[in-house]
Amino acid sequence: MAIHRPDLGFLEALVAIDDHGSLGAAARAVGMAQPNVSRAVREWERKLGLALIERSPRGSTLTAAGTVVVHWAREVLSDVDRLLDAAAALRTDQEAELTIAASMTVAECLLPSWLGEFRRHHPDVKVHLQVHNSRQVFDRLAAGECDLGFVESPAVPDRLHSVTVAADRLVAVVNPAHPWARRRRPLTVAELAATPLVTREPGSGTRSTLDIALAEYPRAEPLLELGSAAAIRTSVLGGVGPAVVSTLAVEDQLARGDLRAIPVDGLELDRTLRAVWRPPRKLAGPAGELVAEIVHARRASVSQGRV
Repeated sequence: MAIHRPDLGFLEALVAIDDHGSLGAAARAVGMAQPNVSRAVREWERKLGLALIERSPRGSTLTAAGTVVVHWAREVLSDVDRLLDAAAALRTDQEAELTIAASMTVAECLLPSWLGEFRRHHPDVKVHLQVHNSRQVFDRLAAGECDLGFVESPAVPDRLHSVTVAADRLVAVVNPAHPWARRRRPLTVAELAATPLVTREPGSGTRSTLDIALAEYPRAEPLLELGSAAAIRTSVLGGVGPAVVSTLAVEDQLARGDLRAIPVDGLELDRTLRAVWRPPRKLAGPAGELVAEIVHARRASVSQGRV
């Protein structure tokens, strides 16, 4: 006949009887009522077909069979303690590591300073950074391959939670030798849409934002598709052609005059950069601490008029 496994509370009570020499003392040691301990012992004596303790006015002692059972009960409880210790160690290891998947613009322009500040406060956290486009960040989050994502995509899948971490704007830029640099009036949206551009690859947040903005206009095929804002910036600097990129990626070149920003009449390309993560909604551990620091710094900048 199959015997159900005893619960750990009974095994702890049985060991306590051996350690303390009476049902009453054992019950107090494990935080159980004495009648419950006595009832549990009788029940398991019946199930096992063994007398486990000898009861007398002077107390309760283990029978020979009870001594053997208690020996194995101690082994089981010791194994459970080792299991809990191992789980705690694994949890500590997980909490001490943070895997981030970030879209190109965030990874190139914002994360270095964010992570630098985070490392000053959390020097023991090991950070792993994966750089992808926004669509790939969503895929890796869904697959459990990272703890936290940063994206520039206009929309976030319903299954993910998000919070705004930065604001950004896309701008049309050209080499100073490009004919657009000598224009006296802004481009029209139709002119921009009809021009072959150096662009990001499909799936990137920058490309998605631009595609949505120009969706109602006839589009030229891309002049060149590249995998990062840095590559696009280098191409435009080299005179390959115009591009629409994040102001974060070209602010230094615009300030120096190495690139020219071209106004486009009626086209607004403001966008929101977000941290994204899987449920639950409350983000805990190092990921939660990093996002909290970023959001706090952003709010402080907004309140001081720097953003």
